[in-house]
Amino acid sequence: MPDPRLTDLINVAIEREEQAYAFYMGLYDKVEDTGVKEALEWIAGEELKHKKFLVSYRDGDFDQDTLRINEVVYYRMAEHQKQPDIEKSMKPEDVFLVAAHRELRSYNFYTEMARMHSEGDTHAMLLKIANEELKHKEKMEYLYANTAFPQTSGG
Repeated sequence: MPDPRLTDLINVAIEREEQAYAFYMGLYDKVEDTGVKEALEWIAGEELKHKKFLVSYRDGDFDQDTLRINEVVYYRMAEHQKQPDIEKSMKPEDVFLVAAHRELRSYNFYTEMARMHSEGDTHAMLLKIANEELKHKEKMEYLYANTAFPQTSGG
């Protein structure tokens, strides 16, 4: 990768993916619900996939168009809910809301980083990483909504 600024940013992104993995596995150790554990294991695995992609991208194995921006539903649930405290006896919906808040912070981080760069490879890559974080947030908010507000037999 020729641009050292982009390489530095990719290295920061790699570190953030490692931290996200550790965060989710830490939550995994705090919950007992099997379904919640599976969801946390899934999102932790996604963070490892992103790290692997970023390492390959940084090392020149992929081009700029490898990571595409997909449409994401931006529910904005986390923005309107207070983040619960992390504790051993968390309810499943609280775990998903904590995760949604974490993904929101990551999305905001990459979006702000992109705003600091003019149009070009660095700007585009940061927006693509932000979009990946927004996809995670969407998934966590979906799990939150379906756990906190389950469908009833009445409709």
